[in-house]
Amino acid sequence: MNKIEPGWELYRTLLAVVREGSLSGAARSLGLTQPTVGRHIDALEAALGAALFTRSQGGLAPTDGALALVPYAEAMESASAALRRAASGEAEEARGTVRLTASDVIGVEVLPGILASFREAHHQVDVEVLLSNRMENLLRRDADIAVRMARPEQDALIAKKIGEIPVLLYAHRRYVERHGLPASIDDLEGHTLIGYDNPPAYMRRLIAENYPATQDAFGIRTDNEVAQLAMMRAGVGIGGAQMQLAMHNADLVPVMHNAVRFPMEVWLVMHEDLKMSRRVRLLFDHLVEHLGAYVASGMA
Repeated sequence: MNKIEPGWELYRTLLAVVREGSLSGAARSLGLTQPTVGRHIDALEAALGAALFTRSQGGLAPTDGALALVPYAEAMESASAALRRAASGEAEEARGTVRLTASDVIGVEVLPGILASFREAHHQVDVEVLLSNRMENLLRRDADIAVRMARPEQDALIAKKIGEIPVLLYAHRRYVERHGLPASIDDLEGHTLIGYDNPPAYMRRLIAENYPATQDAFGIRTDNEVAQLAMMRAGVGIGGAQMQLAMHNADLVPVMHNAVRFPMEVWLVMHEDLKMSRRVRLLFDHLVEHLGAYVASGMA
């Protein structure tokens, strides 16, 4: 007799329990009852013939077998979300949902105005915004469109280079009044530097090419670029900022712009299978135009 393959709803419950650490937490996140979540896990264990969780003082601990299933279940989750977006509107119609991913700082400081004008023009297209510095997998359809700071290497993607944004060093006037300005790279050792704990790949390359800074050089470390910018605006220390963003804050003072400069590429990327989707194409073209204007504003 053929065994019935477990359905997506069972794997979705598995993911929720792994993420939440308990049946009750998973039930809340899924909008289900706790007994239903328990039945899902029991059914999945019975279908697979293996225990997936053990009880611990902290709740439910996933077994090695459960953890091995997680990346495959996450791929199913991404595919399910992509199916919902595809079903939300016909390909030739300007309605439905588009999922857009971008870095934290682009999403907070740049995209809001761009998306405001897009929604004014196309109010039936909903936009899901995922802010992350991770390189989301467009091939797996984690997102439909991505704003990236490095050229994608995968095939089957449409990638358009928008331009380059200069990332330069700045400090708030209050910090400069207290500590002065460094005259050389060597002088930076006497200042509080704001930087990454684990810099993304593109920034590691730029740092290596332009300024051989190690993690220990940064007195304030955070991988969230919005937090870095907030630290600079608060007068904590010297950090890197996109020239276009710093230009709008008169209190940010340039620091050694002739010596330290990081040219950061801006790419707009989508899966080639989505080029026939009107709503995706509309947002892609809108981003090309308005991100292009943002990049060009630093050259004026």
